[in-house]
Formats: sequence, C-alpha cells, structure tokens
Amino acid sequence: MASRGQRPEHSGPPELFYDKNEARKYVRNSRMIDVQTKMAGRALELLCLPEDQPCYLLDIGCGSGLSGDYLSDEGHYWVGLDISPAMLDAALDRDTEGDLLLGDMGQGIPFKPGSFDGCISISAVQWLCNANKKSDIPAKRLYCFFSSLYSVLVHGARAVLQLYPENSEQLELITTQATKAGFTGGVVVDYPNSARAKKFYLCLFSGPSTFIPMAQSEENEEEEARESTFTVERVPYRMARRGVVRKSREWVLEKKERRRRQGKEVRPDTQYTGRKRKPRF
Repeated sequence: MASRGQRPEHSGPPELFYDKNEARKYVRNSRMIDVQTKMAGRALELLCLPEDQPCYLLDIGCGSGLSGDYLSDEGHYWVGLDISPAMLDAALDRDTEGDLLLGDMGQGIPFKPGSFDGCISISAVQWLCNANKKSDIPAKRLYCFFSSLYSVLVHGARAVLQLYPENSEQLELITTQATKAGFTGGVVVDYPNSARAKKFYLCLFSGPSTFIPMAQSEENEEEEARESTFTVERVPYRMARRGVVRKSREWVLEKKERRRRQGKEVRPDTQYTGRKRKPRF
C-alpha cells in the first residue's frame, strides 16, 4: 500500500496495489464511494450522449463497479475492464449489472471495431505512465491503449477519461499518444484553483473535432484551458436530481441547463416552462 503522500502508481503494478484490502475500501468507505460516483457522473455528462436513449458504454478501470452502477442508474448498458482480480471480485459481490473483463488496458482493448457508443474511465490512465518491468515502455503502452480504444468506438463517439497526471510532462505524454492514435479533443480542468477538488478530464473525439465542454469552477473565476476558454459557473451536482420528479418544471429546467452547458441551442426559460398541458381529445 502506498504511504501517505506517495502516488499509488509509484508503489508497484496496479494488480498488486489493488488487493483485497484496497478493494474493501471501495465497498465500505462512504467518502470514497461518493467521490467515485461524482466523478462518474461528471464523466457521463461530458460524454454528451443523446437524451433519454440507452447507450452501450465501456468503463476502463471499472474497479468495484461504482462508476458502472451510475451508468446503470442512468439507463445505460456497460462493460467494465480492470486489471485487478480483487476489484472485479468486489464488483461481482456487489451484483453490478455490467459485464466484467479481466485485462490490461496497456495491451489493448479486446473488442470488435465499433462496439461501443462511448467510454469513461475514472483514475486509471495515469497508471500507464509508469514502467513496472523492463519491457514496459509507457509511450508504447499508451499508444496501444488509445489506438485500440479508437477502434472499438463507433465513429463520432467520445471517450472521457478522468485522470491524475503527476506533472505537465506526463499529461503531454498522454495527450500526444491519444492524438497519434487519431483522437481529437482536449483537457477539461474542473475547479483549477482548488488543491483538493481539482479534476482533470481528457475529452476525446473519435470523429471530427467539436467543442470542448465547459469546466466546473468557483464563481467569479476565469481559467484558460489548453484548447478553449471555459466560462465559469458553479454547476449543480447531477446526483441532486435523483429526487426530482420526471417532467416536472425543475426537471425540465435542469435538462435545459445541461444542454446549454453542452453548447446546444435551447429556448429561453419562461413562466410557461415545464407547465402541465391539458390532454388532447
């Protein structure tokens, strides 16, 4: 186990770090569960999937299935890939709804071309930047991962990979290999001025380059991103809408706001927004 202040990927290969004791944390630790679920929600939001349409998604580094549970709750189907047997055992014990596969993402994604409508990954990609044996070459493993990921996505689909880069050089290594594999896109940095809340999301497009979504930030701040300027506005946490009644005014307003953040054209809000209409004869 990594000591205090040490990055987990420096302590050894992931299949050894994520043992039964570590897997237990992702089942019992309420704070860890909450953080993982929030990041999964944000990644899914950045995918910009069609509204009210189930999709077939890939979860890279699925672990104990926390992010997959969020995908299931949102009505999607998913397949999870992870290198840790202990984490996958924990996912099986939790009766997750997705299909699970034991594998090393650095050796490629073993699915047919065009299998998935999108991909998310939470806190996994940075592990490919470390060599745990002489034969491991980070740049080659990253390229193998991204090129196979590009293949298994349908044309025009997105991949949103949340990661913790150790430094700017590591982030550049990752983005360079993604670009080399054919992806376009950029990095969204949420809460860039917060040491604890700061999160990196690599948003990749497997088709023509499109807009980069807005980053989440504190109010009254402006941040320059690698490829776009993000307007800053505190965005409500998606999990808060769990108790919102479908088709209610609150539900409609939140849906419209979410589409505005995705850069889509939405009609202005009025006093008639979300009103109940009389049934037609």
